[in-house]
Amino acid sequence: MKTGLLEAQAATAPIVQLVDEHAADETAQLTRARAFAEPLLAGQTLDTGEDALSHADGVAAILQRIGAAPSMRAAAYLVYAGDYLNKPEDVVAKAFGASHASLVANTRKLVQIQRAARAAVVVEDQRAQQTERVRKMLLAFSRDLRVVLLRLASRLQTLRYYAACKQVCPEVLARESMQVFAPLANRLGIWQIKWELEDLSFRFLQPEQYKTVARLLDETRVAREQRVESFRQQLADQLLRHGLRAEVQGRPKHLYSIWKKMQGKGLDFARVFDVRAVRVIVADVPDAYAVLSRVHELYRPVPGEFDDYIARPKPNGYQSLHTVVLDEDDRAVEVQIRTRAMHEHAEHGVAAHWAYKEAGVKGYAGVAAGADFDAQVAEARKAVLRQLLAWERDFAEGDAHVAAGGAVFDDRIYVFTPNAAVVELPAGATPIDFAYTVHTDLGHRCRGAKVDGAMVPLNTPLRSGQTIEISTVKDGGPSMDWLNAELGYLRSSRSKSKVRAWFNALALADTVARGREAVEKLLQREGKTAIKLDDLASQLGFRNADALFEVVGKDEYSLRHIENLLRPAEPPPTPDEAIVLKRSRSEGESPKGGVLVVGVESLLTSLARCCRPAPPDAIGGYVTRGKGVAIHRSDCSNFREMAARTPERVIAVTWGAPRPDRTALYPVDVMVEAADRQGLLRDISEVFAKEKMNVIGVKTQSVKDMQGGTAWMTFTVEVADSARLAQVLGLVARVGGVRSARRK
Repeated sequence: MKTGLLEAQAATAPIVQLVDEHAADETAQLTRARAFAEPLLAGQTLDTGEDALSHADGVAAILQRIGAAPSMRAAAYLVYAGDYLNKPEDVVAKAFGASHASLVANTRKLVQIQRAARAAVVVEDQRAQQTERVRKMLLAFSRDLRVVLLRLASRLQTLRYYAACKQVCPEVLARESMQVFAPLANRLGIWQIKWELEDLSFRFLQPEQYKTVARLLDETRVAREQRVESFRQQLADQLLRHGLRAEVQGRPKHLYSIWKKMQGKGLDFARVFDVRAVRVIVADVPDAYAVLSRVHELYRPVPGEFDDYIARPKPNGYQSLHTVVLDEDDRAVEVQIRTRAMHEHAEHGVAAHWAYKEAGVKGYAGVAAGADFDAQVAEARKAVLRQLLAWERDFAEGDAHVAAGGAVFDDRIYVFTPNAAVVELPAGATPIDFAYTVHTDLGHRCRGAKVDGAMVPLNTPLRSGQTIEISTVKDGGPSMDWLNAELGYLRSSRSKSKVRAWFNALALADTVARGREAVEKLLQREGKTAIKLDDLASQLGFRNADALFEVVGKDEYSLRHIENLLRPAEPPPTPDEAIVLKRSRSEGESPKGGVLVVGVESLLTSLARCCRPAPPDAIGGYVTRGKGVAIHRSDCSNFREMAARTPERVIAVTWGAPRPDRTALYPVDVMVEAADRQGLLRDISEVFAKEKMNVIGVKTQSVKDMQGGTAWMTFTVEVADSARLAQVLGLVARVGGVRSARRK
């Protein structure tokens, strides 16, 4: 037995020595860091008015109070010293190592961003949005958890400075402390920092209410402290008498929590339980429940005021038993019961179990050895990350920026306008994305960008903390190249949709202009230029004139509908109205146009211009007043409409036999759409010429766009057989640039 004990002592001796050496190294590093920073910070003043060295001392003291390691406190000096060094990251890396250099770089960048955000020119109704972005920026830098602790300690020290100097704290700083930093400290369970941030922010934001609560506390302080001390001593004696070893303390009273409870529950000052409270600290969980049982035996509990946070911890890991009892004078007293470990976590939060070890120090087995130590550190880091993500969800449930697997905000960046307003962008966003986020018109007219004062290409990826300035033209629009993913001009899907919308609107404007021109020409021919275009569109069933122009410009609506509206309808035929007959033709003579009217020997006929029929098209006849029979293609929309309106005027017709002495030719309209280019009309005309098809009329229209332009052409050609026309249109479609060739 004795030999085994000696062997165990010999085995543990090197470990103890290693731990002592590491602690000494860290303490020496803290001393060296302050000595390094002192000449740089002496006489320097921060933007808040604080002495730089005093602020760093205060931050280090706060970190020590919450249990941070000396190496962490050393970083407080190095961060502020970096403001007065050239290439501070390089200097700190050489003197104190890469880990401290990374901490200095991240913390300094976050400080600069937050200073700029507070100084931003932001209208009042956007201030809440600006605060929200500051919160997200803090999270974006939380991959190094030391940055979060440093910023919390720094903010608390600044508020202490304003309180001690009795100076007015800027409202934006106090509000940011209340809305961003205090909830973060709460989520991390660092109660000492949380309650002090709240009380000081409350003091600066609502000074009258603060003074009222403070006065009420001060007026009752002596009597209240005597009652609490009497209750504390009585409870301690009773627990000791029953064999329960416990430490009974009076709890500090926090003004903001008292005021919030008064407001939230509509209570007066005398009924707020937190005013009289004690805390009982025991060795283990069974003792905690034993103390609770004894407290309820000694004092009458208040119904509905018991909470078991040991069995059901709060989301941030807080554990304790809370109960409210009535003392001998029937005054409410709140009692909190917890173990020593729970108390350490409640007071110091993540600092109670997060060993702030620098890269490369694993193997110092102060808590556990080897892989066990690494596992404990990894688990502590995961716990902190979970609380940071939960803090984010407190503000925006289900925020898309919170990855389910625990990746922390790698997909967002935060940059500044020249006025220091914060702009949130997706990671990898470019200056064009920035411009479109600020304003759509700014994105359309963007032609150049400066990042931190230096000109950069428009496809340059941005990084958090940069200031972006956009150069614009007076008039203009985006480039089609911006939509080319390989060129990398746009990262945001929102920006891409705005660019596409601009080009869609441009194409629509061209279509509307083309339709307007066609409608106005028709009105000129009909002598109806005085008619209002919106009234015309309404009569045709469109919501406005542009809607009519759009479908006309797309060739989806025939102008014949407008002609029918403008021309008065013909009265129905009377029984004695005769169809105009021409002289009888000689036997075998074909009628004009080569059309025979079934059942009538001789009848004046004409080919309709709207559809221009030609053999062997299926055709139908429509009897007009004084002009004989108009011949339409059976699928002509105008013919179908007239037939539906006056079916008694429809007459059966058929193509006559061709004359052997000559070939009948029929005019047909052909529509061609093509990419506009030089020589296009010549190339298409050559196809018609080679195929011996006579062109008797051409109309062309060209619209320029970002791709060079589009040409619309209407050819009127003479054909003997429409079947032959289909072959020629196939040849026209093969001409370079032609997109479609079809019969009208």
